[in-house]
Amino acid sequence: MSDVLVLMEGIDKTFPGVHALKQCRFELCSGEVHALLGENGAGKSTLMKILSGVYSKDAGRIVYKGKEVEIPNTKAAQDLGISIIFQEFNLIPHLTVAQNIYIGREPRRGVRFILNEKEINEKTQKLLDMMNLDIDPRAKVSELSVAKQQMVEIAKALSLNSEVLIMDEPTAALTDSEIDELFRIIRDLRKKGVGIIYISHRLEEIGIISDRITVMRDGEYIDTVPAKDVTTDQIIKMMVGREIYVTSEATDESANNEVVLEVKNLNRGKAIRDVSFKLRKGEILGFAGLMGAGRTEVARAIFGADPIDSGEVFVNGTKVNIKQPIDAVKNGIGYLSEDRKQFGLMLDLNVELNTVIASLKNYSKLGWIDENKTRKDANKWVEALKIKTPGLEQRVKNLSGGNQQKVVIGKWLTRDCNILIFDEPTRGIDVGAKSEIYKLMNKLAAEGKAIIMISSELPEILRMSHRVIVMCEGRITGELSYKEATQERIMEYATRRL
Repeated sequence: MSDVLVLMEGIDKTFPGVHALKQCRFELCSGEVHALLGENGAGKSTLMKILSGVYSKDAGRIVYKGKEVEIPNTKAAQDLGISIIFQEFNLIPHLTVAQNIYIGREPRRGVRFILNEKEINEKTQKLLDMMNLDIDPRAKVSELSVAKQQMVEIAKALSLNSEVLIMDEPTAALTDSEIDELFRIIRDLRKKGVGIIYISHRLEEIGIISDRITVMRDGEYIDTVPAKDVTTDQIIKMMVGREIYVTSEATDESANNEVVLEVKNLNRGKAIRDVSFKLRKGEILGFAGLMGAGRTEVARAIFGADPIDSGEVFVNGTKVNIKQPIDAVKNGIGYLSEDRKQFGLMLDLNVELNTVIASLKNYSKLGWIDENKTRKDANKWVEALKIKTPGLEQRVKNLSGGNQQKVVIGKWLTRDCNILIFDEPTRGIDVGAKSEIYKLMNKLAAEGKAIIMISSELPEILRMSHRVIVMCEGRITGELSYKEATQERIMEYATRRL
């Protein structure tokens, strides 16, 4: 192992009502990819925010390149050579790639200190060439794919001459080919001596890209092990303190149930092309396909979030006219967006309000909200869904990803929606929370709720779906029963361009 870059020992951090970190430790060597794992709420992000200067520690010490240091803010971290790439990108959409990379450090010229666009474009191009990236420095960030935005974040960190790079869920929104490209860049950085801290819930990636693994649980350090010496099952047991077995409950029992949602000949430009399908009571209908296949577009069209060119939607046999989300909600359709933070939650509001917000009319009388009733119902779903929160007054933005997802589910259950669309229901949440979401979905289906589940994870599709619809380039290219569905057959349909 190379020289130690970072050593964190005895790190403590307390927030109001929460002891987030308890005597934690972490070590990173130069030229190492060190995976940091744990359930949501385990303390991973808090520990890394202390290392990157976002939070200050309450106790403990940080040793950087052999010298004990204090990191009071993010600039101090950057000056040391420590950069963090958050799961939510920190880019300004209307600025160019070059302007985003060098924001706050722009080269100027002339007595008026005019921005030297030519110089920052040239510097950015050299940086992108070094990373073997085909990105135009003059392109606006809003025009880039999520994968390329991820690469811009990495380039921005490297422009600071970072020796420590913290990556938080870097592959959450990437396709397999984009993940391969990211891994190539990570390996190049490792060869150059950069130390990389890699946070991910995709355990299958960890053995491929990491050298060592550190596991945290409930704000405490559990262990550090070589990645090659540990199995996925062992990692999971370290993370959750127990063994988790999530077995499929898929059957064909719902095959003869009544149809609660029927979509006929749905079209919207090239994104949705003549899509037709049926969803039955008590069924989990999986939607599979590669990135850009049109699965989310179909969901948004059914929910009224995007307009359609043509097509019909029937709920319980009756044709409905859904022009906007409120029309869908009135017809008993709830939508859990793949981007829960932007479209599913009001992050600055508390758990109680987020839970009841889709049903406020049921709690109001003469313009006044019955707070006793909202509190009672919100608390009911917090308990039923096992949402981990200090209380109903906790702001949703302070919850872990898995618990945020449960709040969105609670919102639609409060509304008593019988048709639920789950778009990437476990993206960015840990294995323990995934298990709870799976159990909850199976329970809802058993109670008669009809569920559309969109997922990019084939094991999830195979584990949970009673039936699988596969899309490619806006079209349905295949339909498989749970008995017929395999990864190979799904990929065959997912790449079948008609």
